[in-house]
Amino acid sequence: MSDYLILSNLTKIYPGAKGPAVIVKDFNLSIKKGEFVTLIGHSGCGKSTVLSMVAGLSDITGGGIILAGKELTGPGPDRGVVFQSPCLLPWLTALENVMLGVNQVFFTASKDERLQIAEYYLTVVGLGDSMHKKPSELSGGMRQRAGIARAFALSPKMLLLDEPFGMLDSLTRFELQQVLIELWRKDKKTALMVTHDVDEALFLSDRIVMMTDGPEAEVGDILEVKFPRPRNRKDVIEHPDYYKLREHLITFLEVHAHKNKARQALASHPTPPSGPLQKRKFDEEARLTEVK
Repeated sequence: MSDYLILSNLTKIYPGAKGPAVIVKDFNLSIKKGEFVTLIGHSGCGKSTVLSMVAGLSDITGGGIILAGKELTGPGPDRGVVFQSPCLLPWLTALENVMLGVNQVFFTASKDERLQIAEYYLTVVGLGDSMHKKPSELSGGMRQRAGIARAFALSPKMLLLDEPFGMLDSLTRFELQQVLIELWRKDKKTALMVTHDVDEALFLSDRIVMMTDGPEAEVGDILEVKFPRPRNRKDVIEHPDYYKLREHLITFLEVHAHKNKARQALASHPTPPSGPLQKRKFDEEARLTEVK
């Protein structure tokens, strides 16, 4: 199976008061068609920045992105995005929000055909009886269901998810993870998701990409998740490899958290202090940085 999404030496630099801030540098990743890949790492490491560049919502400073053999140069309906916040227009119903994109993408289809597409995906995500309600009449979980339906209804080449369940309570998050994985299983959209949740990544992913801490974040490690599909939570948690894979992810994150703390401590002492106690602390921080 050939690579479907290729991120080649992807770099993002923002101008700053103290000079350019290199958020992501030489980030390389390839994803095969139909694969579900998750980006995980500490806050501020650049996960959402990478996703935003793939979505075309943030300019690329260096490198390039190829999707289905074509270089990406901006946003487009070939990528369906599910944000942390559903971003629904408050004056429209859930159905009308989904229809906005459907009308743009399937403009050659009849009105009835476009309506059927929107109604189908809203029903699949569990909003069959609530599609005519406005966002203010829907719970947070229901609004996110509408956001998921909107992304899938576009029939995109690529599904991009930026911490889609991060603002939800645990029970609703578990329910929507199952909704997402069942909907994804029906047509195997190539998916790239950002999350902080180790268990969520293990439940949904084929591969988990661990990012190093910024600045100049890059791919630190990639973990293959070979749990059988279709998946349910109970079987995944009871799989003999589950806790071994979980420990691998947590260990990576802990090691890079220590690196980041040591780097920050060193940055606060650009030159070795003169006092013996301060110098000993400086030397220990330097040693930790080198070892870790």
